[in-house]
Amino acid sequence: MEKSTKKRIAILGSTGSIGTQALEVIAEHPDRYEAYALTANNRVDLLIRQARQYMPDAVVIANEAKYKELKQALADLPIKVYAGADALCEVAEAAPVDMVLAAMVGYAGLRPTMRAIQAGKPIALANKETLVVAGELITALALKNRVPILPVDSEHSAIFQCLAGEPDNPIEKILLTASGGPFLHCTLDELAHVTKTEALKHPNWEMGAKITIDSASMMNKGFEVIEAKWLFGVHPEQIEVVVHPQSVIHSMVQFEDGAVKAQLGIPDMRLPIQYAFSYPFRLKASFDRLDFTRCNHLTFEQPDTERFRNLALAYEALHQGGNMACILNAANEVVNAAFLQDRISFLGMSRVIEETMRQAQFIASPTYEDYVASDMEARRIAEEKIN
Repeated sequence: MEKSTKKRIAILGSTGSIGTQALEVIAEHPDRYEAYALTANNRVDLLIRQARQYMPDAVVIANEAKYKELKQALADLPIKVYAGADALCEVAEAAPVDMVLAAMVGYAGLRPTMRAIQAGKPIALANKETLVVAGELITALALKNRVPILPVDSEHSAIFQCLAGEPDNPIEKILLTASGGPFLHCTLDELAHVTKTEALKHPNWEMGAKITIDSASMMNKGFEVIEAKWLFGVHPEQIEVVVHPQSVIHSMVQFEDGAVKAQLGIPDMRLPIQYAFSYPFRLKASFDRLDFTRCNHLTFEQPDTERFRNLALAYEALHQGGNMACILNAANEVVNAAFLQDRISFLGMSRVIEETMRQAQFIASPTYEDYVASDMEARRIAEEKIN
């Protein structure tokens, strides 16, 4: 049988915001890409619809309680159906897979991404927590296995694009742009009383609930600072966050001669997804274009780390190194979920994260097993402080 010329992509987290947009990219270029495997955590109904539309070789539902429903719904199709965390890893490392899009939310994306790297699969990385939790481990693993990690986050994709053609030119500074979210100019008193409904209304981007709350609290930007350190090999002092409410400039790179390169575009995640899929080539796409006649007001300001404490905590975790960013992430996942359940206030999230960072055991040179233990310990501490 003749080998397919299409790039076979395993999408870890196909029912999330990134996953659904990645499928749109695949649909736009059916001659180049195919969805080889689709996975979801709980959204079985959407996974079923996606499987019927894109006809992958395999689907995985992480929640094993929903396996029977998924299996029965696809019984008439030649699609392999699996369930559980181990199955996620197995499809990520399957021999026919040409690229893995890591788009799962949170810490859960770490293990399958590691397994994909060990299997030599190029990674299109949208799951920022993988590098936040275990950046040193992941980058070393990618280097050992000669696996490229192609950033999908709009900011890191922008930096990656700005660095194209600059292999021998050292970076002086990365300018990581941030929209500032819905509460950019709120006072501390106003922030103390914001609701999850207000926090879920991002002014520029359509995203899942978890990342939208992280964006509102600026923890998402803190994670991106940590991610940038590992992706681009820079020091924390070389990463500057700039608030840019219009989200037109997705990020910038300043070189040693003072020149600054920026990548601009409308807020549309399909562009960085497609670029990761097609790199080093650019493919024609139907996405909307930036209209400069209507884009005549671009503003920039410094972030306020007193009102948005999470950004300062992320820098602190990055400076400390070791397992501290893992602790930061675990505590954040707990408080983020608690905020969505109305169990903690908006400002209370930062307080619990900081207290957890002070209390959890610090490990300077963690192994994978240490990361797993630190994640569990930090979650327990954070839950105790909420309750």
